[in-house]
Amino acid sequence: MKKGGSIYILTNKNNSVLYVGVTEDLIRRVQEYKSKFHPTSFSAKYNLDKLVYFENYHSIDEAINREKQIKGSSRANKESLINALNPNWEDLFDELIRN
Repeated sequence: MKKGGSIYILTNKNNSVLYVGVTEDLIRRVQEYKSKFHPTSFSAKYNLDKLVYFENYHSIDEAINREKQIKGSSRANKESLINALNPNWEDLFDELIRN
């Protein structure tokens, strides 16, 4: 059986940098960003620890395909996705772990 997956967009406190990723375990992955588990990574360097957007999929393959689509789009398109779901660009992590 294939595992599900999620795509996500992270930013920093100033919303100046966007990072698109994919994972099988969104909660664990965001916790890694927040704790700077990989201290020399791009996300740690730019303090990307605010989850502003995510989508869940039944398979990791679907999530990977969506990640590629989003990564290939413009910043304006990424901002449109975020604004449609989260117009105030709040950190969605607390909401994620409550559900």
